[in-house]
Amino acid sequence: MIPADETFDNTWPFAPHFTEAAGFRQHYADEGKGRPIILLHGQPTWGYIYRKFIPPLAVTHRVIVPDHMGFGKSQTPPDRAYTLRTHVENLTALIDALDLRDITLVMQDWGGPIGVGYAVRHPERIHSLVLMNTVVGYGTAGRRDLPNPVETPWFRWIRDGLPTGRTEAVLSQLGSTILSVLQIVGLQRLDRVDPTFIKAYGAPFPTPADCKGAIEFPLDLALGRIRDFVKEGAPGVASLRDKPALMIEGMLDRAIPPALAIADFAGLWPNAPIIRVPDAGHYIQEDAPEIVIPALQTFLGMLH
Repeated sequence: MIPADETFDNTWPFAPHFTEAAGFRQHYADEGKGRPIILLHGQPTWGYIYRKFIPPLAVTHRVIVPDHMGFGKSQTPPDRAYTLRTHVENLTALIDALDLRDITLVMQDWGGPIGVGYAVRHPERIHSLVLMNTVVGYGTAGRRDLPNPVETPWFRWIRDGLPTGRTEAVLSQLGSTILSVLQIVGLQRLDRVDPTFIKAYGAPFPTPADCKGAIEFPLDLALGRIRDFVKEGAPGVASLRDKPALMIEGMLDRAIPPALAIADFAGLWPNAPIIRVPDAGHYIQEDAPEIVIPALQTFLGMLH
């Protein structure tokens, strides 16, 4: 867990906020005023991935950026189950504690299943949704013509390393292996990486025990553990179809096939805009913030 007042050379200058509504110490940034936007990160990042997004979006909205359990400045309790179900329950507790309504969810990677996992269960709280390099599994039911989500370079690396112990060995040392893992998943703009970047992303993981959340996230999908929870949310999907939605997709993703992500999104929102970013990978917030932030601002400006 990163110290509360750590700013990483003032690249993360936002006041820390904490809640224990979900039974652990969860950190979130909370900047600006207006209709709320929740920015949800994925694996193995934390709210830092949105550091360039918060100031411009906070000009017009209240911007809330939580760190999932086991990531960033949030606690990594050793006795909790790190499953999609638990992460959705944690997000629910945070939203309830802050009494947030009329929410725009901005979601990347595991932020998608977590955010949509919440949205299908609480559609009355959701105003609009933005998906970036993520897949939620509701828009491609019955299709057999799309890439298998667990046959990408990232998930092959996860699965192939399970019998030998390599997967856990690398992911339990993220304090030092973080840049290599980000590259496997699909970080493209290495020219933007500097020592502060590496320090910030490695900081949540000083010991193997601190890596528990990051180890369990990919296993949740690779081992099929999320299937039942996703199916349970299916009845709520219809209530999301009429809500404004946007997809911004980095087309060099090595974790989630872009063709699958786009088909999944279009299956739910066939008339919603999709912005394809040719030179961006899985971590589109790092690879192309100069494209993503204006696109978000334009989308938000069109909403009522």
